Amino acid sequence: QVQLVESGGGLVQAGGSLRLSCAASVSIFTMGWYRQAPGNQRELVAQIYNNGVTDYSDSVKGRFTISRDNAKNTVYLQMNSLKPEDTAVYYCWGRRRGNDYWGQGTQVTVSS
Repeated sequence: QVQLVESGGGLVQAGGSLRLSCAASVSIFTMGWYRQAPGNQRELVAQIYNNGVTDYSDSVKGRFTISRDNAKNTVYLQMNSLKPEDTAVYYCWGRRRGNDYWGQGTQVTVSS
């Protein structure tokens, strides 16, 4: 049973920072973060491969940093210079052996 357990999130003012963490119950090659705002589709924010290669959506490049600790099966998302449009539920995601796994989601709210 693959489980992804998220922590972090909350309410922050525009320009502030938050850090999300996601611990997996097993080793997962590709991990990342998606987000979904009300009325919008879920979108990829950032992903990181086991070798450390990263991808970011254009909307967060230069502001968000994804990293991972393979020894702890944990992925992090450092979010700086937050904007109100970053407000969404953030989901940890992992792909292992062709299957997708999701965390329960954590709310990030950025006030203006």
